[in-house]
Amino acid sequence: MGRRWRDGRGTLVVHGERGDVSVPLEVAASYRARTKGLLGRDSIAGAMLLTPAGSVHTFRMRMPVDVAYLDRRLNVIAVHTMPPGRLGRPRLRSRHVLEAEAGAMAGWGVRAGVRVTVEA
Repeated sequence: MGRRWRDGRGTLVVHGERGDVSVPLEVAASYRARTKGLLGRDSIAGAMLLTPAGSVHTFRMRMPVDVAYLDRRLNVIAVHTMPPGRLGRPRLRSRHVLEAEAGAMAGWGVRAGVRVTVEA
């Protein structure tokens, strides 16, 4: 599934128990975009996909965030809420990380075992 990711916008589709949920998505695939991530922002409409990524930190962030670790097939491995100033521990099988405002992912049905897809 050698997809070439590029910085940009798209739609995250969460394939959960309540059916598909579509969420606005920002993709951060370049080193520069991944390094910046959500730093310096007070909010995000939807989610941000960091790819490739195995872990994240929330140093210099202004808000708590939900973090979902995804494997190479975009299956959710784990979801955590992280306050600012924390270092997330790396996840072995994680290839991508989704970030959103704290509490948002539960509303979308993002949890371990759920699959997501990305539409350009």
